[in-house]
Amino acid sequence: MSFIGTGVEYALHCLLWIADPPERPPSGRDLAEIQGISPAFVKKILPRLEKAGIVESTGGIRGGYRLARPANAITVLDVVDAVEGPKRLFDCQEIRGRCVLFKDEPPKWSTKGVCGIHAVMLRAEKVMREELARTSLADLQDGVFAKGMPAGFPKQVRGWFADRQTAREDARITAMRSRAGSNANAKNE
Repeated sequence: MSFIGTGVEYALHCLLWIADPPERPPSGRDLAEIQGISPAFVKKILPRLEKAGIVESTGGIRGGYRLARPANAITVLDVVDAVEGPKRLFDCQEIRGRCVLFKDEPPKWSTKGVCGIHAVMLRAEKVMREELARTSLADLQDGVFAKGMPAGFPKQVRGWFADRQTAREDARITAMRSRAGSNANAKNE
């Protein structure tokens, strides 16, 4: 089992899509679809990001998600903590005091100070968290663009999101007209 789950990966990818904002904020469903991931899973992640002040949402047919602060002010650690919650890299069980030779009472020397194994894990976690805190969403975005993304691709993405929103609006208008027509026919009968 991974220490950092796939929810963090999905969250970071969603954030990268909205870091270069489309004209209107994309919906959670659109963010899931463009990546080929489960909309239900994205719907669990986005509220966590919103609660952490990483994204903000707007409701309604034109609603969606946008960054709540600049990409250079959002760290990977912010995202990890928002999605995963407070979670330690290692949960020391103090096994060193359970040696069968100690019978029921471990000698003081056996449990004195921080366990050496736990100390290594604490140092590793500290280094990992420092690196995650040092890397911003803007840094990740720069890395994506540096990998040879065609210059027109961001425009293509914004167009895809815009087309999705237009289709939803058209469907809503068609449904409203259909209901209005049904209600008018019912009154005339």
